Amino acid sequence: MPSTAKAGNALADVIQPLVEGDGMAATPLPGVSLLCLSRHQVRTPLLYEPSLIIIAQGRKTGYLGDREIHYDPGHYLVQTLPLPFECETYGSPQSPLLGISVRLDPALLSEMVTAMGDIGHHSQAPLPMASVAMTEGMQNAVLRLARSLPIQVERSTMGKARIRDVVFEALKGEQGPALRALVLGHGHYSRIVQVLSKLHANVAGEFSVEQLAQQANMSASTFHQHFKQMTRSSPAQYLKRLRLIKAQQLLVQDNHNVNQAAAAVGYRSVSQFSRDYKRYFGEPPLQHRRQEQALRA
Repeated sequence: MPSTAKAGNALADVIQPLVEGDGMAATPLPGVSLLCLSRHQVRTPLLYEPSLIIIAQGRKTGYLGDREIHYDPGHYLVQTLPLPFECETYGSPQSPLLGISVRLDPALLSEMVTAMGDIGHHSQAPLPMASVAMTEGMQNAVLRLARSLPIQVERSTMGKARIRDVVFEALKGEQGPALRALVLGHGHYSRIVQVLSKLHANVAGEFSVEQLAQQANMSASTFHQHFKQMTRSSPAQYLKRLRLIKAQQLLVQDNHNVNQAAAAVGYRSVSQFSRDYKRYFGEPPLQHRRQEQALRA
């Protein structure tokens, strides 16, 4: 059995020639992206879409409320929900962070969970975001996927099968129950997932806890308890963080001005938006945009 370190190095050797600079870059295979960061990035607010994040070199520490989530070449991150969290990244010019992200496609997940059938009941409530130890099966599946990326004929013929391989290994792993719950439903978990999906689809909307609880078919107190258990924040905190991260994406990636970004995520007061933004990111919106764009240049 190959050691995790050796497998990590093999994966890093495949990814290194494929990355062109820092950041997360899409590959020609839909749903698969490569990560690279050649510097240390201090704890920064982030939002990952539902995905598997496999680190080949370097390491990351995620902070979700009171939880610390470590992932490195010995672990991979299973992100079942798009949760705002904070992340510190450890990379350097000599040894950049390198990794691969596989987006969790709901249709593929549904098809695979149905095909796998019942593989045992788990009494514990699923975690929406957790680090899982790499197995030999996952190491081999990710390596096959990465090796197919630069070869057009292999990518177009076998790319989807390689993604299935990786998702299959994740479904068999410790976070399999959380992935299965997205498809099969898991009581309160499933209902909170539906509410979170609506918040993400309508980030500028006005929501009260009572309305959200009603959507989840729960009392306000039960909803608040289960929401906080899953997201490690109150519904109001969650929505504020979600809006601010979405606004940051609009400012940096889509070149919105501050007024446009504030309005797009539901702020009626630009001054309130700027205050909240500075409190969350540590810098005012315009200054933050200039810094982020300079780092990406």
